[in-house]
Amino acid sequence: MRNTLLALALAGALLCLSPSLAATQQAPRSSLKQRQPAIRASLPPVDSVGPPSEKNVRAYALPPDLYKKAKDLSRIHFRLHLIGFFYGLVVLWIILRSKLAAKYRDWADRASSKRFLQAAIFSPLLILTIAILQLPADVYEHSVSRAYGTSVEGWGGWAWDWAKAMFLAVLIGSVLVWILYGVIRRSPRRWWFYFWLVSLPILLFLSFIEPLVIEPMFFRFAPLEQKDPELVTEIERLTLRAGRLIPPERMFWMKASDKTPTLNAYVTGIGASKRIVVWDTTIARETTPEIVSVVGHEMGHYVLGHVWKGLLFSAGVMFVLLYMGFRSMGWVLGRWGAGWGIAGLADWASLPSLLLLLSIFSFVSEPISNGFSRHVEHQADVYGLEITHGVIPDSGQAAADSFQVEGESSLADPDPDQLNVFLFYDHPPISDRVQFSLTYDPWSKGAQPEFVK
Repeated sequence: MRNTLLALALAGALLCLSPSLAATQQAPRSSLKQRQPAIRASLPPVDSVGPPSEKNVRAYALPPDLYKKAKDLSRIHFRLHLIGFFYGLVVLWIILRSKLAAKYRDWADRASSKRFLQAAIFSPLLILTIAILQLPADVYEHSVSRAYGTSVEGWGGWAWDWAKAMFLAVLIGSVLVWILYGVIRRSPRRWWFYFWLVSLPILLFLSFIEPLVIEPMFFRFAPLEQKDPELVTEIERLTLRAGRLIPPERMFWMKASDKTPTLNAYVTGIGASKRIVVWDTTIARETTPEIVSVVGHEMGHYVLGHVWKGLLFSAGVMFVLLYMGFRSMGWVLGRWGAGWGIAGLADWASLPSLLLLLSIFSFVSEPISNGFSRHVEHQADVYGLEITHGVIPDSGQAAADSFQVEGESSLADPDPDQLNVFLFYDHPPISDRVQFSLTYDPWSKGAQPEFVK
């Protein structure tokens, strides 16, 4: 499953106004998330991250030069997560200590007595201030990606994507802030619960429109049947075996090669917008059996209901975070609110303090969220191996070969530090996934498969 743009849904649009939280959510994607003839020929060679892997791998491994780059990049990502978290807290503290939020509130109050117009003035000013203060960290992160070859996007394209992301953050964030403070003023003691209730249909709506409206703002899509009809035929064989009709019109090709050489496929959307997406880089570098194994994994998310389960889990986490924010806001404002120019919880200027608290609580809870994500990703791995068994030759080997290529493309660490995995990995390490693919074989032992009977 892919959650990058879902950060623009309720949790992301509200909580990711905090730069510290935004930094902690960029977990290393050492898996499908970081992841023909005419189409293959149309793509440039991906030599910035090394040559294609040798087939029939027995364990995930990298040549010495790529191994060093992967280890260095893993350490950089780990440090960026920790530094980004604390840097984000500093950004919010600067905004509070300098009374910038209070100044923005005063401007909004003087401009209009209508709450919606006040939110439309205050929220963009605060969001853009946070984003600009966070910009050096964002620039450094992109420069690292370019230096290590996991991004090929130029600075002009990156800046345009940043501007579009800011537009969405301002648009969605302003509406959410208006709703949040409307609820706070009407119910100072139960605002956290009522806002959570209101947020659920908003979360569903944004999840529904994500593949229809948000993703096309950043990437170009086309029906997969137009780009690789042979692959669609192979996928349809899987859907028949799964007993779940996934029509070709729900299979999409996405152009990623102008931004990154890494490989990916994912499931997105809910209801009528649900679809499977395969990146053009994956089609360019993997064989048909390898791509089918990737799609089998993504079908696992589709069939096992991981999108809905992920939304429910996110809603549960948001419930706890909002409650903890409610329990701690009174103490924070009582101790420091006057010095920050904040009149009370219902004051627009209190938003940075709420975001600071939510950032801390979210960072603490992140290992739980990532543990849940690793669990469902492993389930999808199991399903992928089972649904492709007997459909493609040696499905376990095809999956292992696919993971090898994906690991090379994203410079996945062959032996990551376990603390890093526990804190920040939302997918199992590539080395574990390769080993599992090569050893999972219930059929030869007379055992029942877990999902595909």
